[in-house]
Amino acid sequence: MAIQLGQIAPDFEQDSTHGRIHFHDWLGSSWGVLFSHPKNFTPVCTTELGEVAKLRAEWEKRNVKPIGLSVDPLEAHRKWELDIEETQGTALNFPMIADPDSFVSTLYGMIHPQSDPTLTVRSVFVIDPSKKVRLILTYPPSTGRNFAEILRAIDSLQLTDARSIATPVNWSPGDEVVISPKLSDEEAQRQFPQGFRTLKPYLRMVDLQASER
Repeated sequence: MAIQLGQIAPDFEQDSTHGRIHFHDWLGSSWGVLFSHPKNFTPVCTTELGEVAKLRAEWEKRNVKPIGLSVDPLEAHRKWELDIEETQGTALNFPMIADPDSFVSTLYGMIHPQSDPTLTVRSVFVIDPSKKVRLILTYPPSTGRNFAEILRAIDSLQLTDARSIATPVNWSPGDEVVISPKLSDEEAQRQFPQGFRTLKPYLRMVDLQASER
């Protein structure tokens, strides 16, 4: 059965470049980004892993732990780490799960049924501190992921978890947000005393930054 948004992320225990990982224990009270790679020593994956390492300060700012996965064995991961550091200019600073038995990739539905069973698809799972899956992205093997978009989506999730709001199309931190239609105008005025714009009864926009100016 495919993993659905809102369900508890399946727990597992597997070897990684940072030792044995018991996934839920490793996450602790942090958010997590679990992302898979079709195979070690491939060009697109090499650039992605380097980018995730370079974004360490961004992950830490958001209380996010990234963790990669490939179906190759641990020894191959350690050799690949050297290539990544050499070509991308940064050492890996997060764990890479070794999944040679495909246990985790099968558990998370990362094996494409119509493709090589030794390869995973380019999957991303964003998991919140309660261990719920909040975002699922799947890219084709030929397309590198946009980690700026993944950070943007996490910013949206963390912001909207705390307020009765949603983020509109192409939203970036600092932009106006949408007030939940569940709030009455009276309640919206109480929660957003800086005022808001009503485009339609169901579409009200508010600048959260205005209250801080």
